[in-house]
Amino acid sequence: MISTLQKTIRPMWAVRGLHKSAVEVLKCPAPEDTVTASFGKFISEIKPQHLSSVVLHRSKRMVLDSIGVGVIGSTTDVFELALQHCQHMYAPDDISSVYGRRGTRLSPTLAAFVNGVATHSMDFDDTWHPATHPSGAVLPAVLALSDMMPTNRKPSGLDFLLAFNVGLEIQGRLMRFSNEAHNIPKRFHPPSVVGTMGSAAACARLLSLDHSQCSHALAIAASLSGAPMANAATQSKPLHIGNASRLGLEAALLASRGLEASPLVLDAVAGVAGFSAFYEDYVPQPLKSPSGDSHMFLLEEQDIGFKRFPAHLGMHWVADAAASVHKLLVGVGPGTISPAQIQDIQLRVPKSKYINRPFPESEHEARHSFQFNACSALLDGEVTVQSFTPSAMSRPELLALLSRVHMEHPHDNPANFNRMYGEVQVTLAGGDILKGRCDTFYGHWRNPLTNESLRKKFRNNAGTVLPSEKVEKLIDVVDELDKHENCTSLLSQLQ
Repeated sequence: MISTLQKTIRPMWAVRGLHKSAVEVLKCPAPEDTVTASFGKFISEIKPQHLSSVVLHRSKRMVLDSIGVGVIGSTTDVFELALQHCQHMYAPDDISSVYGRRGTRLSPTLAAFVNGVATHSMDFDDTWHPATHPSGAVLPAVLALSDMMPTNRKPSGLDFLLAFNVGLEIQGRLMRFSNEAHNIPKRFHPPSVVGTMGSAAACARLLSLDHSQCSHALAIAASLSGAPMANAATQSKPLHIGNASRLGLEAALLASRGLEASPLVLDAVAGVAGFSAFYEDYVPQPLKSPSGDSHMFLLEEQDIGFKRFPAHLGMHWVADAAASVHKLLVGVGPGTISPAQIQDIQLRVPKSKYINRPFPESEHEARHSFQFNACSALLDGEVTVQSFTPSAMSRPELLALLSRVHMEHPHDNPANFNRMYGEVQVTLAGGDILKGRCDTFYGHWRNPLTNESLRKKFRNNAGTVLPSEKVEKLIDVVDELDKHENCTSLLSQLQ
């Protein structure tokens, strides 16, 4: 009788010491009715048969592009710094492969980190809407976790792609709960927020965690999320993707060991911020579990954006607009562009502070500069990987053009990757005016790269490090990944 009474009154003593809003959290809603629980249930119950042919096709293109971007990213200074740090500060743990470094292996979480850094080191990775870089946060974690699994328990190619798509889906669903998230970010870098959640979800799926563990993995990941936009255009920005991949994997592994976290982290609870801390207008909705063999993935509704050159996505609009003016100038001139021909350059672009950089001083700033990318395209007819080398950035002709740039921010040009445009107006020395405008660049989800163009990009990127036979083998393996009994065929090509 005494023990029964103690069990009854002990929770009451605890409740008396809680803040009123926390008491309300304890009272309702029932765990199985929460947004957080619905996400956990979705992650645990989704099956390979729910992947349509369209989703499989699009996600395999994303995997191929992300690997290529990561491989060329392994040649950058920021990747080298991250790799040296991991090798010098942590004990050797030869489990998971590292992009572009044959024979180099790290622990799964550190491999996810450095490969994530490589993927975003040149800002060459894919972009979605609402704005985030979905693949870079998920693929390195799924690859590292697959490396970690015993040989007789490697996931099939289809299970690998399912986990990858779960990571994309969770990111897309979370961002659709906020109107703020639809615009070019100002406060938090989105991959450091939803990317960590997507990585955790993908890894929880690959680990076959139950619905409760999946919910906890998301809640743990929320405590490991967030990076400020102030570090955009610096060497630290790639760390956002690396950390998202690594920490999402860690969240799933911790949940698999039984670590618990808030059961309401994705719900809107007055007075107690969960995921709503990242978005001021966050209005979550439960995620329906798949019924039968049907589930409409967001990737089926909207394709992905692939970049043709390594820079912030917004740069592709002004680069294409400026390239069209370049063609006009070459047509009326000697075949090359001289600053002496140009009196003034007017850019009409969205207002976004961190990509307004009149005179960038580093490659990272240049990748986030409307002015630099417009002038590079105006001068050369295109923007390429080589446009961001020190020799290209310091050209007197380019610097002369930069000094003649002015910017306008029309009201009908919002900072939104689904609605913005780029317009370039050039006033010539004789007074003539040439204009170029881009509403949808080639590579945008409304105008996606062809398979031929995507494979050309992959060959150019991966070919900087890998031999041509391995490059071609990777193309073939990814194209047939959903038909492979296990993903060793992919993992072996990355060693």
